[in-house]
Parts: sequence; C-alpha cells; structure tokens
Amino acid sequence: MTRIFGHFIALEMVALWFLEFIPCLVVLYVLMIPDGGGWSSGPALQHAAALALAVSGTWSVIGLYQPEICLRTTRLLLSTAIGAVLAFPALLGAALLAGIETAALFGGSALRPAQFILTWIALLFASRLLFRFALRSGVFARPVLLLGSPHDAARTRAAIDQVRAGFFRVVGIVSPENPAPLSPAELGRNQVWAVVVTEEARGLLPQDQLMQGKSAGLHVFSDVEFREQQLRRIDLDHLAPDWMLFAPGLTRGGLEEAIRRAVDVGLSLVMLVITAPLLALTALAIRLESPGPVLYRQERVGLHGRVFTLRKFRSMRIDAEASGPAWASLRDPRVTRIGGFLRRTRIDELPQLFNVLGGEMSFVGPRPERPHFVDQLARNIAFYRDRTAVKPGITGWAQVNYPYGASVEDARQKLSYDLYYVKRRSLFLDFLILVATVRVILFQEGSR
Repeated sequence: MTRIFGHFIALEMVALWFLEFIPCLVVLYVLMIPDGGGWSSGPALQHAAALALAVSGTWSVIGLYQPEICLRTTRLLLSTAIGAVLAFPALLGAALLAGIETAALFGGSALRPAQFILTWIALLFASRLLFRFALRSGVFARPVLLLGSPHDAARTRAAIDQVRAGFFRVVGIVSPENPAPLSPAELGRNQVWAVVVTEEARGLLPQDQLMQGKSAGLHVFSDVEFREQQLRRIDLDHLAPDWMLFAPGLTRGGLEEAIRRAVDVGLSLVMLVITAPLLALTALAIRLESPGPVLYRQERVGLHGRVFTLRKFRSMRIDAEASGPAWASLRDPRVTRIGGFLRRTRIDELPQLFNVLGGEMSFVGPRPERPHFVDQLARNIAFYRDRTAVKPGITGWAQVNYPYGASVEDARQKLSYDLYYVKRRSLFLDFLILVATVRVILFQEGSR
C-alpha cells in the first residue's frame, strides 16, 4: 500500500493497471494503422493512447482493480467479460470526443468491433489468470512478522488471510519476551518486509533492534495502523475517544471545502438537466402503479446532528410503516414492483440532488440515517454519532464497500468505513468513491 492524499492504494493493482494498459495501447495502435497508409505513425500513436486511457479507465470504473476481485474466481471472470464488452462503447465515446473518425477506427471492416472485444477478452483473461497464479504462488507476498502473543496477533493474521491473502505472508509470531528473531541478521535472513506490533506488546518493544532494522528498510507498524491500511476501515475496538482531534480529514482548508461545494452544485445541476425526462417518467410510473405521493419525505440526521428533510422517490406502499420505523429487508414485501426497480438502479435517490443543492447533503459522505435509528444505534455502538462530523452524502465509502445493512452489526461494520472516510476525507477519496459508485449501480450491489 502507498498513501495518496491520505488514502491507501494497493501498489500491486496500480502495476496491474499499467501492465494491462500497455498491451491495450499496442493492440489499438496496430489495429488502427490502415494497410494502405493515410495515417502517420505519430497521430495513430496519440489516438491509440487516448483510446487506451478510455478503455483502461472503464475497467477501473467497474472495479477490475479491486484487490479482492483477484481472490474471487467467479467475480473475476464475470467482471473481466463485462469489462471487455463495455470497453467498446467507451472506445466509441472517446473517439467521438477526440474527433477520431470511426472509419479509421473500424478500418473499413464490419468485423473490427468483434476483433476489439475478442482481443480485450483474451488480454484480460490472460493477464488476470497470470496475476491470480502469481498471487497463489506468493510472488507478490511480502513477509510480515507479528510481534505479540498469538492471541493478540490473531486479528491481524485473520485480516491478512481473509482480505489480503497473496499480498502478505505471515512468517511468524514473536513473543516480546523472546525477541531473538528480531535481530537485524535474522530479519535479513528471512527477508522480512515489516514487523507489526500488537498494542499489548508496544511497551515491550526491543527498540534498538527494530531501529537498526528500520535504518535498513524494515517497515514497523502498530497492528491497528496496519489493519486500517489494508482493510481501509477503522478498528472501532481500538479507537481513542479523542480520535477526531487528530483526523486529517477534518482539518482541510477552506479552499477544499469551496471546491467540494462547487462540485456538488455543478454536478447536481448537470444531473438534474440530464435526468429530467427520467424523473418525469419515474414520477408517472409511481403514480400509475399505486396511490400515494410520488416523493417520500423523511427526517434524517445531517451535519453535527441537525435534522433535515430528505427527498426520495417513493418505493414502498404508503402503509409501509404503519407499525413504526423498520429497516428494509431482503425481498421486502412493502416494496412495490416499480420501487424494486428504482432501488436496484438507485433511481429513487435522484431527488436527493435537491438536498445537495440546498447544502443539506454532499455528493459523497456517510448516508444520513433517521433520528429513530440514530438514537437506537448510538446506545449500542460507540462513536456512532461521530459520523455526523461531515455532511451526509448520496453515496459514501461504506456504500461502495459494504452491502445494505439491516441490523446493529451491519451498522457497526458500516460505521468502521464511515469513520475511515471522516478520518481520511479528501477530494481524491471523493473522486474514488464517485467512480466506485458506477460499479455499485452497474452490478446492483447492496440494493434492497
């Protein structure tokens, strides 16, 4: 992992993106040079580079460079096939924007689209299967030594085994009472990349040995810091009461907030104009299917605990909460047929653009919750109200990393992502979340 604007990025996935971009560029360059000439190699290379960026950008948007995907065979194969198919419309769109003639792109052949798609499928399958083989073979695995008792180190080991298997390899657990394996010679012999120190072992550190190791390139992490980097969520069990005082995401300057607000307003206006026909059709469909209002207005908790009225397209029957507030369940019978489609595609969220325009919400932030549930969850989950330190959002870090939650435990897991966002909040992370939201909508992840 490397830190970019406070957020952690997997270097292995950056390298994979680059290694797939280069063959994509070569393929486009070869296919775009006409047999009889007409294009010089200079323009052909420039056009091929622009189109390759569009294609690889599409692959990034649909989540092909998530480390977890490489560990799940079914999702890897499905995403690869979808990525190859979606690359062609992305290619056409980029060509139109760049002023590249489609005749030059197709080379006068009706089979050229099939050539592109089959070439990308072959390219992606080959690179991904090779990358997966390398992961399973431990080619990328960095040796990690855990310092602490086996019980204390279990959580870090579980995080590596479950989420980052293939990227790290635990070579041993060292007791602070017997730190002999931490000698520079022993660390070098085992090519240890990092030592992860449990909280309980920090007062027993063999500092001289570890400092010698650090001067030779050894990385030393606390277990809490290491898990936060790799899982990209906060460890709630080890969160200090005053953690927000030291959160860099809450100390950004006024310029960043001004940019964020300008982006919110600009995007909201553009999306309202673009989706105006869709908004009208949706309103008509809701009105025709069931009686009741088209828009659903509901109180939600916003910035610093202030309550505001959130707007959504109604997706449930009007008597959905006759017995009181309740979380939506899987295949919830209260959801109408049109409502089910609106929820899966997130169209029901579009009226919240007016909340963004009014300044009550941002595009990116923790999802605003109802006062009833906030009071309930705050009694059961420590730090729950800390998520209101920033404006709520239409989409957020929890939404793109965790499925829909309908229990206290789900709310606790999502809070760990929300507080990571609060702590690491930046325009760069906002951009990554907006890009990931396209993937969530495309694959209908977490909808109910």
